[in-house]
Amino acid sequence: MRTADPVRSTVYLAPELHEALRLKAAHSRRSMSDIVNEALRQALREDEEDLAAVRRRAKEKALSYEDFLAKLKADGTL
Repeated sequence: MRTADPVRSTVYLAPELHEALRLKAAHSRRSMSDIVNEALRQALREDEEDLAAVRRRAKEKALSYEDFLAKLKADGTL
């Protein structure tokens, strides 16, 4: 699902991450670039979902830690 030509970028990986990535690429018969691109897309998607949740809940009343503990005790969770 490429919409544009890939852009070359230099990324410095810890040696153990590079080795794990290299092995995963070989095992899955995929390129290291494909695996990294997929992981970045997933991480950015999760960030987007988190930010959307924060925006949806921005007007909620804040609950103190003490009140939260009291609520957990009252409903039998604690």
